[in-house]
Amino acid sequence: MDLRVRFAETDQMRIAHHSSYVVWFEAARVEWLRERGLRYRDLEDAGVSLAVQSLEIQYREAARFDDVLRVTTQLREVRSRRVCFAYRLERLEDSGEPVGLLATAITEHTPTDPTGRAVRLPEAWRIAMAGWVERV
Repeated sequence: MDLRVRFAETDQMRIAHHSSYVVWFEAARVEWLRERGLRYRDLEDAGVSLAVQSLEIQYREAARFDDVLRVTTQLREVRSRRVCFAYRLERLEDSGEPVGLLATAITEHTPTDPTGRAVRLPEAWRIAMAGWVERV
């Protein structure tokens, strides 16, 4: 997923606030699912959310106002009660080529019901997602 750093995501020095990275990773994760025919809205309509269990970000270089960025998302693991994604955030030059790694991240998720209780990921989702797991 490509995006442009908006002014509202930056501080007075026009450097993207660290919390913006979390939003970008979430947007990329939802888009990753959508591109594979798995709409997150449908999962929530079925009464299941993927609650963030853990988030680890390694910041390497600052993103700045008006930078064009690419978030690459990979599914690392899917089990009935755990889903794990990995991300790379890169700055792009005008040609669309990556010119710098800004951050990497890993998120782990637990399927939950509307009350926040851990539940099993619907079997159809687990099976569909299993075909997209990338091991590193």
